[in-house]
Amino acid sequence: MPSQAMQDVIETFRDRQQASADQVPPTLEELRAAFAPAGRIHPLPDDVRVTEVNADGVPARWLAAPTADTNRALLFLHGGGFELGSLRSDGELAARLGRASRMRVLFPEYRLAPEHPFPAAIDDVLTAWRWLRADHDLSATSIAVAGASAGGGLAVALLVAARDAGEALPAAAVLMSPTVDLTGSGASMTERADQDPFSTPAMLAEFASGYLAGADPKTPLASPLFASLAGLPPLLIQVGTADLLLSDSERLAKAAAGDGVDVTLEIGEGLPHVYQIMLGTPEAAEAIGRIGKFLRARVHLDNPERRLSSPVLRIKRSSRPRTVPRARSRHRPGANGGPRVRTVTCGNVTNW
Repeated sequence: MPSQAMQDVIETFRDRQQASADQVPPTLEELRAAFAPAGRIHPLPDDVRVTEVNADGVPARWLAAPTADTNRALLFLHGGGFELGSLRSDGELAARLGRASRMRVLFPEYRLAPEHPFPAAIDDVLTAWRWLRADHDLSATSIAVAGASAGGGLAVALLVAARDAGEALPAAAVLMSPTVDLTGSGASMTERADQDPFSTPAMLAEFASGYLAGADPKTPLASPLFASLAGLPPLLIQVGTADLLLSDSERLAKAAAGDGVDVTLEIGEGLPHVYQIMLGTPEAAEAIGRIGKFLRARVHLDNPERRLSSPVLRIKRSSRPRTVPRARSRHRPGANGGPRVRTVTCGNVTNW
């Protein structure tokens, strides 16, 4: 069960969702001005240095906490259905990720639909990635990518596009409730419709339509669930069960593992879309802590072997997801009476 702090956030969004049902739909400009995925705007911390840069034509900002290692970088891609979002809405989350991973964060302001439909956003993300490599002389193994919601889908599309171009790939990727299927065919689009406090199937379909502007929704760089995922770096995927996009994460994890990728999928019971952005909740704090640990273990200055000897898919379920128990916990509940963790390794299921 979610914490009281998280329940308060969820109830606030449910109230807003119900109140908006009988109101005139806001304009796109009004939506952008009011967009606050955390429930309210959280400013960047005072100790985070913000530097505006031009990433080969893409406006971007560096975010650096005092402990950030300037030789390692995290490329962060914001959410917002490809139509909303900016440093104002997602900058605090990006800064928290940078602090947890001890990395500088590059926050590109990719072009938004419907004014700039597909492939404008992924083109900008690729441009920022290549600028980061070329202008800062950073090795791919010293860079990671992270994305939330639509930004999570763009992060996977970036990995696919860079791989197909024969480029070196980032050391790792973190995906928070990623949008990877613009056909809307996941089972959770209907099964979770009464649980998601933020989105409706109609809303997500409208965002997808505005972004695609007539393009095939199964185009791999628009819906990377339909791409080959072979050769991608280790992935950490976090999603909640109160999310219409739960199935996107589940199917992406299985597809990636099937293509030989090292994947960890964390499923938080009762948690909403991109719950990591909910500053002040224990679930967000714990998730960011795990992301930081994941990135610190994989992003290096040298050229370490990133891949395991065999593909692994780890699925962790909890109301407040925990790390996988050690082998001594086999066939027993997790520590402190927590739920068991199901680990799927190379197709063989083991219950811990």
